[in-house]
Amino acid sequence: MRACLENEKSLGGNLWKFLPVDEKRAELISQKYDLPYLIAKIVSSRGITAEDAGNFLYPKLQNLLPDPCCLKDMKKAAERMAAAIIGREKIGIIGDYDVDGATSTSVLRLFLEQNGIKPFVHIPERDEGYGPSRQAFDEFSALGVNFVVTVDCGTTAFEAFSYAAEKGFEIIVLDHHEAEVRLPSVYALVNPKRLDEENDYKYLQYMAAVGVVFMTVVAVNRELRSRGFYKNRPEPDLMNLLDLVALGTVCDVVPLLGLNRAFVRQGLKIMARRQNIGLKALIDKSGISEAPGAFHLGYVLGPRINACGRVGEASLGNRLLCADNENEAEILAGKLNEFNAQRKEIEAYVLLDAIEKLEGTPQKYPIAFVFGEDWHQGVIGIVAGKLKERYNLPAFVLSIEADEVKGSARSVPGIDLGALILAAKEKGLLTKGGGHMMAAGFSLNKDKIEEFRIFAGEYVKEKLGSEEIVPVLEIDGQLDLAGANVGLAEKMELLEPFGSGNNEPKLLLPSVKINKPSVVGNGHVRCFLSSANGGSLKAMAFRVGDTELGKALLAPEGGLFDVVGVLRRDNWQGRNSVQFIIEDAMRI
Repeated sequence: MRACLENEKSLGGNLWKFLPVDEKRAELISQKYDLPYLIAKIVSSRGITAEDAGNFLYPKLQNLLPDPCCLKDMKKAAERMAAAIIGREKIGIIGDYDVDGATSTSVLRLFLEQNGIKPFVHIPERDEGYGPSRQAFDEFSALGVNFVVTVDCGTTAFEAFSYAAEKGFEIIVLDHHEAEVRLPSVYALVNPKRLDEENDYKYLQYMAAVGVVFMTVVAVNRELRSRGFYKNRPEPDLMNLLDLVALGTVCDVVPLLGLNRAFVRQGLKIMARRQNIGLKALIDKSGISEAPGAFHLGYVLGPRINACGRVGEASLGNRLLCADNENEAEILAGKLNEFNAQRKEIEAYVLLDAIEKLEGTPQKYPIAFVFGEDWHQGVIGIVAGKLKERYNLPAFVLSIEADEVKGSARSVPGIDLGALILAAKEKGLLTKGGGHMMAAGFSLNKDKIEEFRIFAGEYVKEKLGSEEIVPVLEIDGQLDLAGANVGLAEKMELLEPFGSGNNEPKLLLPSVKINKPSVVGNGHVRCFLSSANGGSLKAMAFRVGDTELGKALLAPEGGLFDVVGVLRRDNWQGRNSVQFIIEDAMRI
């Protein structure tokens, strides 16, 4: 690697940085698991020890799923739910309107239905607000339901649960959101992020809500078995629920480490069998012609289920995933497709309007802060993310409604949004709000918008100082072009599933020549790479046609480049070859 490489800006405007690696540990992993040294280095650089590498490379539920009752209140919850099933009680479920909420609700609902219980499900619309509400409990009360399980919500629903207690409800909470020292007064609260948890299995804190729900049905199933419930009826095959667990886990962007890797790896195998009628219909409507991977879950299927909660009917996701006939599933999948197309149109309108407002006004602070009166709440989070990527600055997008202003924010490394929102709440600028390092949601009164903008701007300005924010592209390893072959790409697949906490490895190909560049599709650049050491590799750079990177690739002028990207197998139309997806480059 050239000595100055890590101090230069690339054609994509990034600084390149090689991830640190423990060479001795990498060598041990390479020998122990018969891996190419490059792949062993990638495993080592992700903090995986030689002892844990087996579970990382070959994740299995039997090795990574602990006794569910290691979580506080799990035994109590399992016994109560088993009693409700045996006693054929009416059971209510309150979920959330995102993918994790839809899959969590569906896993519990399908398990109950397989055991003869038809639960009553309440998924709030966005205007009702997140989590349990008085409206939900009033509806359940009218139906004669007095036992309710909340999934992907409830850990901080103090007011709603006080109201429910007055009406005589028994409540179990299955959640994964951050908890406070004080917990609501409910029958049982299962959440690996409870502050009083023992945390013997650290990776349980990474779980999406759907993972918590799956662990719960494992515990309930065991309790039913011990009580002889399955003596004269078939026991559900819980493994068949893992396609939904995988979908919710990937779409909630939790780290794909530990147990989550086993959930997704096994869940993708179940999904490939196309047993869930609703998922099968959605896969077909989405135009997926191969066995779905983590990419399809996060970027194709997930957005369609999310769309019904953003701009459509929040309950459609759960209804689709629990559909029991193909006609119904096809109709619901079609509706989700329509809502997703509508969501894209709304998002495009809000994004364009936001960009025009930002770029038409001088900006005093190093933030992208923008608001609009006709902006749909369901897309402001997506728009904030895109503004953050466009300007490489923390982005705040606010939608002004009749009664209050709702906002969503996305951050860059170095700015803790969760801390910013907490500080703003303490100053009385926000009525509600919460989040973590990189993302947050909040509400405020309209007359506080300017004051909050100044507060956020000063906060970010102080944290950043006078330094320019330059994005850093982290590189996992260097590879000679001649070594970029099918065998290596196949071994690289052991690192899947890729996602949060386990990004697809970025590799540096040094000193390559760009051959036969051309524009294809919507601004994509296709070319071939070659090097002095021999070999030729098909490559593609997506959506770069009008960028500095795209222009350089299209007019290489015979020079050499260092390029960074990902190596993938190319199985299109039955071929078995490799291709390189270019993400950035530097001229030599």
